[in-house]
Amino acid sequence: MATDLDKEVRAELLSLSRDTADLVARHLVAAGQIIDEDSELALQHAIAARRMASRIAVVREAVGLAAYAVGDWTTAIAELRTYHRMTGRQTHLAELADCERALGRPERAIDLFRGADKDTLDKAGAIELLIVAAGARGDLGQHDAAVAMLQVRELTADEDAEWAVRLRYAYADALLAAGRRDEAREWFARAAAADEDNLTDAAERLLELDGVTIEGDDPEDEPDEDAPTTAVAEATDEDDEDEDESAEDQDDDGAVPVEAAEALVRAEDGADLAEAGTADPVVPAPAGAGTADAVVPAHAGAGTADAVVPAEVGEALVRAEDGADPAAVDPADAEAGQADEKTGEGVAKGDQEPGA
Repeated sequence: MATDLDKEVRAELLSLSRDTADLVARHLVAAGQIIDEDSELALQHAIAARRMASRIAVVREAVGLAAYAVGDWTTAIAELRTYHRMTGRQTHLAELADCERALGRPERAIDLFRGADKDTLDKAGAIELLIVAAGARGDLGQHDAAVAMLQVRELTADEDAEWAVRLRYAYADALLAAGRRDEAREWFARAAAADEDNLTDAAERLLELDGVTIEGDDPEDEPDEDAPTTAVAEATDEDDEDEDESAEDQDDDGAVPVEAAEALVRAEDGADLAEAGTADPVVPAPAGAGTADAVVPAHAGAGTADAVVPAEVGEALVRAEDGADPAAVDPADAEAGQADEKTGEGVAKGDQEPGA
């Protein structure tokens, strides 16, 4: 595993015991291999190496770069500054400046750019620091100054290196922020043409400027999994309407005829009077009824006289309980009943004459 490290790194680990150096080397190799796929795990490997070899500069560098990948800006600044102090190098000024921007301190990023010894930086490091400083100008709202900073001779050089792609992309982005749309489109096109490894999203930005929308990118086109379909929603509404109609039918079936309800009220009023200790309320029968009054006992436990209720009221009560409609009595049946009553009276008189 240690053979996967650079010779310079292995030389730094010689100050450690053999077993410790082997463990530290394993952690460093693991961190370097997975930093792009799983930066959190890479940071854990780097921190494990720092516990065993905190005085090794390359270990502090590994922790700083892993923290930068995770987005732990404060840790990244501390570790990378320690690495610079231990080695006397300035190889990670761009990362330090970017951390300052992320922490909301663009002025410090610009100061790092101004104070850098650019002769000691390699081409990639110098361009990266320039891009970060221009971005800091943009953070301050100085878009024209950002465009001017990026107008260096490397911008138009015939280069296909990663830094060349990133420089063109940064320049196009600065032009767009400054309101120079046509020029921005030209430089996004140049960046996309040189970006064979898809290091940037220059191609997507170019399509966006041209008003082209890639199918599937619009969130509104995606179906909402939580929303019910139209058919299901309509079926639910129909079920609710059926339940409402059923409830109304049940209310109609349990209705009591008006005449029966009035009879019940009169009967209860009479019972209440009896319970109060008053005389029996006698409700006279309608004229010509020809029938005796029906005596209905008062409520249980009243201890008073019985309440007298007219016969037709009692019959209405019986019909209400049986579900009959008092209004539905046939007039012909009523006349037949009266005729029977008269016939009965005549027979009764005939039976009494011989005795007289």
